[in-house]
Amino acid sequence: MNSPRFTQTIESIIKPEQSVMEALTSNLEAKTYRKGDFLLKGDETCRYFYFLEKGLVKLFFDNGDKDFIMTFFAENSFFTELNGFLTGNASKYMMVALEPCEVLRIHKNVIEELCKKYHTAETLFSKLYSKAPINMMGRISEMLEDDGKKRYNNFLKQRPDLIQRISLGDMADYIGITQVSLSRIRAQK
Repeated sequence: MNSPRFTQTIESIIKPEQSVMEALTSNLEAKTYRKGDFLLKGDETCRYFYFLEKGLVKLFFDNGDKDFIMTFFAENSFFTELNGFLTGNASKYMMVALEPCEVLRIHKNVIEELCKKYHTAETLFSKLYSKAPINMMGRISEMLEDDGKKRYNNFLKQRPDLIQRISLGDMADYIGITQVSLSRIRAQK
């Protein structure tokens, strides 16, 4: 499957040999999701690594009272639910399309075979896997150390491209405050 975005994003991370790129692209599966479709439901095991060509996805869990959104994935993002993907355990997290999405995905078994066969593929996926814990540590620190106003301002600085694409409810769930509190913060701007 030929995807210039996929190829360019890979090449921004590592310069793979042509054989590795061909092996990767020939094993991609294109999928489309409508707004509200689940890429992963809670208690399912994540078996795919995704590349988002178009759309917006949220990774979240439901604690019974409300959703807690861990992160958003937008165009040109590689993503998965890493814990379930690496361990084979059922996930407590869910991934849902917030907009119509076009994704490319590759199965975990294919990735494992490519990593055995090609050192460059192993290096690529090692780099991709290592980004998630680094991002998550930053997210945890932010939730523990910053108040809602600072988390909102951080989001505005770090992800201005998403402000018009995310509902106020999802924004509040991401920041970890109520919609009323978010409205107050926004009114102060």
